[in-house]
Amino acid sequence: MLFTDVAGCLGKHPPKHDARTLSLTNYLRPGKLPPAPATVDFWSKVSDWPMLGNDQLGDCTVAAAGHMIEQWTSYAGTAFTPSDAEVVEAYSAVSGYDAATGENDHGAAMLDVLNYWRKQGVAQHRILGYTALGSTAGASVREAIYLFGSLYTGFNLPRSAQQQTVWDVISVGDTEPGSWGGHAVPLVGYDADGLVAVTWGGLKRLTWAFLDTYCDEAFAVLSNDFINQTTRVNPDNFNLLALQRDLRILR
Repeated sequence: MLFTDVAGCLGKHPPKHDARTLSLTNYLRPGKLPPAPATVDFWSKVSDWPMLGNDQLGDCTVAAAGHMIEQWTSYAGTAFTPSDAEVVEAYSAVSGYDAATGENDHGAAMLDVLNYWRKQGVAQHRILGYTALGSTAGASVREAIYLFGSLYTGFNLPRSAQQQTVWDVISVGDTEPGSWGGHAVPLVGYDADGLVAVTWGGLKRLTWAFLDTYCDEAFAVLSNDFINQTTRVNPDNFNLLALQRDLRILR
């Protein structure tokens, strides 16, 4: 799959906080979790990344969920790609967007999408739950992508990113966080040079510095589409049972 320079619509609201949101660090067992690999690729098995409406609508928060479903099932089960209609249906339910009139296309908060995804499902795929990353430090992000297959991530994009083939921190142009707007993407891999995101019908590279500077929220998402079907995850090194117990309390 080619990397994309296409720019579609934004639509991520500022981070929404809920004291009940679980923290990933509570479930990583200190000293027992082996280091994440230096390189992870959870994208190359997917041959096509549809727009899922994000070329016309500010539904990036739900399009990102659709891409995660596509990616998880491609790696750990029977590949399934949500349709544009299914993603827009979920976006309408979360945001109030009216597909018949085109009104109320104002984007959505990632936390609202996560709660809808857990309770109602996107394209009939429900998640078990989610945990917030307290830090976007490299080690935390690498562990989350390796364990969960991807990372549901929000960015406060600067206008300077509009013309960049690789999103990076630069010193020219409008580099103010949020001057372009909020955007949600899944991170689906990384190496020493940076990370790979899915956005606007393709893949986008970004540097670790860009993540540190412009990421304003990130969630590890637990789904049967991935975690119960991959043999990479050793339950001795990750407190999956405790996480599932705490997630049930939130229902």
